[in-house]
Amino acid sequence: MELGILSLSDLQTDPSTGKLHNPATRTREIVSYGIAADQAGLDVFALGEHHSPDFAVANPAVPLAAIAQATTNIRLTSAVSVLSTLDPVRLHQDFASLDLVSDGRAEIIAGRSAFLEAFTLFGIDPADYDTVFAEKLDLLLAIRDNEHVTWTGRHRPALDGLPVPPRPQQTRLPLWLGVGGTPASAERAGRLGLPMVLGLIGGDIRRARPLVEHYRTVGQAAGHPAEALKLGLTSHFYVGKTSQGAREELYPHYREYLRPKTPGGRGWLVGPDEYRTAAGPFGALMAGSPQEVIDKILTEHELLGIDRFMGQIDFGGMPAHMVSDSIELLATEVTPVVRQETRGPGGSHHDVLARIAKPKRK
Repeated sequence: MELGILSLSDLQTDPSTGKLHNPATRTREIVSYGIAADQAGLDVFALGEHHSPDFAVANPAVPLAAIAQATTNIRLTSAVSVLSTLDPVRLHQDFASLDLVSDGRAEIIAGRSAFLEAFTLFGIDPADYDTVFAEKLDLLLAIRDNEHVTWTGRHRPALDGLPVPPRPQQTRLPLWLGVGGTPASAERAGRLGLPMVLGLIGGDIRRARPLVEHYRTVGQAAGHPAEALKLGLTSHFYVGKTSQGAREELYPHYREYLRPKTPGGRGWLVGPDEYRTAAGPFGALMAGSPQEVIDKILTEHELLGIDRFMGQIDFGGMPAHMVSDSIELLATEVTPVVRQETRGPGGSHHDVLARIAKPKRK
């Protein structure tokens, strides 16, 4: 099982000045987290893409390239690339270049985004939300799988046997689909035989199981081998030395990150009771002591058969030292145990699900 970290690059208001935190400082901090994750032996670093003033990163490939130059092993991926508003040709070129710079460590997680700013900025009609994504995904797959591309669609000029340079160092770029919990998105990933990343931002993790089972059922019915139908999971994350200490440290940042920033704006207020439930054994929030985090990741592995976990480690104005300490505990206390428990026979997602589905003796 792979473990890694994720940043969405949110910018919060500095209470002392009333202004947003500096995006240059924020971007450099994110680069330092990616380097620290590689030095600590984590498997994946993921970086989000947004197109509003509330976030620092609009093109993940650029900071990821900076991380690539100072690292040797960690895989580098977007989380997510907003494919609905991007040109698939340019997206593939950006990450193929990242793959060359990183010596074959680049990936793409493609998604649709719940933020409308990008659609307005790039002139995409939100009414075409699904059809544009499906068409651009089809083109991205064609570019990934063919050195010369012939393709026709409604939302972009056709390609007639054209090369799309540069080609990546890997045989082809790994492509995952990021989904937020809709059955149609999971079904698309399964039908195409693509690995799926499920973002859990709230609720009970057990409720995700029908969606995961549907993904794998559709994928296997389409003829894809079980080992191709990998599942990644992301959630808000913080690990501290003690359970109570970790939750007390995280709460103001978690609340700040999720609260509506404008009257009627997106987000919600998280009270103490809701926070305790979210951080509980089956809540989506991954926050607590190393042992609690280990237990929850292993619970998700047992319930859902996850192949990869990525914790969103910096949000709500968390100071850099707090993020760095969380990364260190993840790498030194959590990761070795999780790897040991999920390694070997019975540790893969299809073995786990087969064991769960086996009828219990009465």
